[in-house]
Amino acid sequence: MHGLGNDFVIVDCRESALALDTTAIRRLGDRHFGVGFDQLLTIEPAREPGSAFAYGIWNTDGSRALQCGNGVRCVARWLVRAGALAEGSSVRLDSPSGPVAIDLLGDGRVRADMGEPCFAPAAIPLVAEVEHDRYRIDVAGHEIEMGAVSMGNPHAVIEADDVAQAPVESLGPQVEHSAAFPQGCNVGFVERRSRRAIRLRVWERGVGETLACGSGACAAVAVLRKRGDVDADVAVTLPGGELDIRWDGPGATLWMTGPATFVFEGEWHG
Repeated sequence: MHGLGNDFVIVDCRESALALDTTAIRRLGDRHFGVGFDQLLTIEPAREPGSAFAYGIWNTDGSRALQCGNGVRCVARWLVRAGALAEGSSVRLDSPSGPVAIDLLGDGRVRADMGEPCFAPAAIPLVAEVEHDRYRIDVAGHEIEMGAVSMGNPHAVIEADDVAQAPVESLGPQVEHSAAFPQGCNVGFVERRSRRAIRLRVWERGVGETLACGSGACAAVAVLRKRGDVDADVAVTLPGGELDIRWDGPGATLWMTGPATFVFEGEWHG
């Protein structure tokens, strides 16, 4: 499946646990010798009372991820097709970073409550003594200005005049592995088009640049909204398509709406 080109292998683990180790996950994720994916998602029994199901997330490099905005929409649509969730219903799923409320919209899209953005440096985690709207960190001898936020996973957000020309492939991995982020981070490069529209490219931790990043879109809007630079409703255009993000500000949770698409299914004989 994919969410705006952010692609996933989804494994049904409702009755049995995933039997793949890190090496096998990397092999499965290889686009030449395996199937290829940005993330591997597992669908599992619920862990918390009141939740319908749970899901796990693994990156291409075999590392675990804590949240995936495009992935939760694909998990939800997969469960509808499997007859486990009803079209038009509202349910809760357990993610690795906590529960996610979702609405299965009649047009095939999914709306997900991604929680309240957290800007506290210790929660991101980010090496900083005081919370700021803008931070300056040293990356390979150059000072980089950025915002930082946790959407259940760590994000750095860097503004660009023209996101098409942003140094995603060179600067992205340098910021991801910067000493300022003890657990690494996802790195978003954002161009403001208006108060209700932005363009975004994301270098994902443990993956590289992807065609779309749901939590990255949420992070970009959260950082810009906290600065007062965008309105509550923002259309985020990524290389793979568009997501609708709504955040009313501090004290409110952030909602993401977008599609999920089936591509193919099969059996792995690795």
